[in-house]
Amino acid sequence: MRALVRLRRAGDPAPDDPFRGLYLDDAAVDRLLAGSRPGLPDQDSERAAAVEAAADAAEEAGVALRLRDLAAVFGLDEVDVELLLVAMAADVDPRFEGLFGYLNDDVSRRRPSAALALELAGVPLGTPEGHARLLHGPLVTGSLVELEDPDRPFGGRAVRVPDRVVAHLLGDDAVDAALAPVLMDGTDVPWGDPAPLTRALEADAVLVYLREPPTGSGRALAAEALRLTGHRALHLDLRMLARQPDPGRLARVAAREARLSGAGLVVGPAAVLPDHPQVLRHLAAEPRPLVVVGDRPWDPACAPQPVLQLRVPESTTAERREMWRFALGGGVGGDVLAAADQFRLRPEDVLRAARSARLQAAADGGRLTATHVIRGARSENGAALDRLARRVDPAVTWADLVVPPPVLRSLEEVALRARHRERVLGEWRMRPGGGRGIGVAALFAGDSGTGKTMATEVIAHDLGLELYVVDLATVVDKYVGETEKNLERIFTAAAGVNAVLLFDEADAVFGKRSEVKDAHDRYANVESAYLLQRMESFDGLIILATNLRANIDDAFTRRLDIAVDFPLPDEAGRRALWDACLGRAVRRDPDLDLEFLARAFELAGGSIRAASVTAAYLAAADAGVIAMAHVIGAVHREYRKLGRLCLESEFGPYWSLVQEAP
Repeated sequence: MRALVRLRRAGDPAPDDPFRGLYLDDAAVDRLLAGSRPGLPDQDSERAAAVEAAADAAEEAGVALRLRDLAAVFGLDEVDVELLLVAMAADVDPRFEGLFGYLNDDVSRRRPSAALALELAGVPLGTPEGHARLLHGPLVTGSLVELEDPDRPFGGRAVRVPDRVVAHLLGDDAVDAALAPVLMDGTDVPWGDPAPLTRALEADAVLVYLREPPTGSGRALAAEALRLTGHRALHLDLRMLARQPDPGRLARVAAREARLSGAGLVVGPAAVLPDHPQVLRHLAAEPRPLVVVGDRPWDPACAPQPVLQLRVPESTTAERREMWRFALGGGVGGDVLAAADQFRLRPEDVLRAARSARLQAAADGGRLTATHVIRGARSENGAALDRLARRVDPAVTWADLVVPPPVLRSLEEVALRARHRERVLGEWRMRPGGGRGIGVAALFAGDSGTGKTMATEVIAHDLGLELYVVDLATVVDKYVGETEKNLERIFTAAAGVNAVLLFDEADAVFGKRSEVKDAHDRYANVESAYLLQRMESFDGLIILATNLRANIDDAFTRRLDIAVDFPLPDEAGRRALWDACLGRAVRRDPDLDLEFLARAFELAGGSIRAASVTAAYLAAADAGVIAMAHVIGAVHREYRKLGRLCLESEFGPYWSLVQEAP
C-alpha cells in the first residue's frame, strides 16, 4: 500500500486538489490516454520472510492458523491469499478505507476495486489470469469474495469479503446468520448403528443418500457417523431452503459454512431436490461429506456424481420405549412408557414429544402421567390431514359403549391388533413381501345409529390416537382420475399422522366392481383397483363404516383384518342406552320408566341419543328435571323424523302425553 501511494503521488500533478476524486479534468484525461502505469516495486522480502517464519514457528507449536487452514481447505495459492487480504483489509482496519478511496481516485469508494486488488497482488488486469481469479477462481467458487456493482466494468467493481469469512479469520465460530431460517436442531439421538455409514465416510464417500422408513432416523445416523469420522454435523431443512428468495445463494452459503467449520452437511428431505436442482449442485460443489436424507427412492437426475445409497432400519417398539425413557429421565413407570407404544415416531420426534410431555406435566402440576406422554406424542402429528378430513378428539371410553358382548370382543380385537401390529407384522414379519404395510383395516357394518362411529371413537381413545373422519365431499370427483388423486393425498397425509382414519359411508368409495360396459365402468373399476393396492401398503389403522355391507367389493373384504357387524340393540341394550344417554348431570323425575322405554320403542342407539338430547331441551325449558312427559315427547318427535307411525298400542299408558305434544 505504501509503495503504491508513493507511486501515485509521484505522478500526480495536483496532490493537494480539494476536489480530487470528484471530477476528471483535461490533464487527467490526457494522463489516462498517455499509457499504462508503471509497476509496483518489489515487496519488502525481509519483512515478509519474518512474518512467514513466525507463522511457521506458531504452526509447529500447535497453533491453528486460520488463514493457512482456509487456504488449504479452499485450495488458495499465494496470489489468492493476497487478493483475499486486500479485499478484507478495510474490514479489520478502518485506515484502509481512506487509502482505498485515494487509490480508487474516488473518495466515496472505500473498498478496493478489482483493478486495484489485482494491481496490489501483482496481477495485470487485462489478462486471462486476472479475470479468472475474480470470476471463477477458488475465491469465487468458495464464496470467499464477491464482486459488487455488476453494472460497472470489471476493473471498477468493488471486491468484498463476506462478513462471515472475516469473522472466521478473526476467530469467530458462530454459524452464518443467513442460515438461521434453514438450520435444524442437531440434537444427538442415541439410536441405531452408524457403522455402515461410518465405513463409507472413512472410504471417502462424498455424497450419500439415506432412505428413511417412517420410524427410522437418517439424521441421527448421519450425525453420529460424522462425529466418529471427526466432523461436525450441519443440519439443513431443504423445505425451508426452497422457500427462500434465492435458494441457490443460500446453498452456497451453507457449503462455505461447512468448509469453514470442517462440518459435514446433513440435508433433507430429498423430495425437494428435483424441483431445485441447483441446490444440490451448490451443496456438493466440493469434496466433503454430504448426506441427503429422504423417504423416497433416489432420483439419479438430482446429482451428476455417483451416489452411495443406504437404507435406514426401522426403530422397534422396544427401541422407541428406551428413547422415551432416556428423554423423560429416570423414575418413569412402565405404564407411562407403554402409553406411547402405538405412536410410530422417528427418534428425533420422540425427543421433541418427550419435551412437550414434560411441559404438559409442569403445566398440570409436575407429575408426569400417561396422558401427558400421549399429548406429547400427539403434538408431533402434522396438520396436512386437517385439510382433508375432520379431526375428532376422542372423548368416550369402553364404559360409554353399549354393544352386545360378541361385538365388544371384536372391537377389543381391533384395538389389540392396532396396538401390536408393529411387533407382529414388522418385527415378526407375519405379512412378508409385496410392499405390504403394517396397517390394520376393519369393517364396521350395521344400520344407521347402531354405534359404528362411536365404536371407532372408543378405539381411538383407547389407543391414545386422534380420529380423522374422511369427508367424502373432499374425495369423490366427477372428473376421471381426480378421486384417486384425492385419496392419495389423504393416505399420504395420514402416513405422517398417528391417528385412526375413518371412512364413513364407505360403500360410496369402496363399492363393488362391475362388468365393464362403457368407459364409466372402466374408470370406476380403476378407482377400486387403486384403493385395493393403497390399502395394502398403508401402515396405519383404517376403519370402513357402512350401512350396506353387501355393497362392499369382495376384494376389499379379503384385505380386511376384521369385520364387525353391529346389530340393532335388544331390550336390555336399549335399557342401557337410555340410561347412558340421559346421563348423570341432569336430575331425573322418579316417574321416569326406563324399562317401559326400552320395551316399547325399538330404536337404534343413535335415535335414543337424539331423543335423550331433545328430552333434555324440553326439561331445560321446564323445571330442569327430566320427566316421562319430556321423554315421550322426544320419542314422538323422533318417530316423526324417522317417518314412523305413532300407535297407541306402542305408547301404551303414555298415549295421552303424545296427544298433548305439539
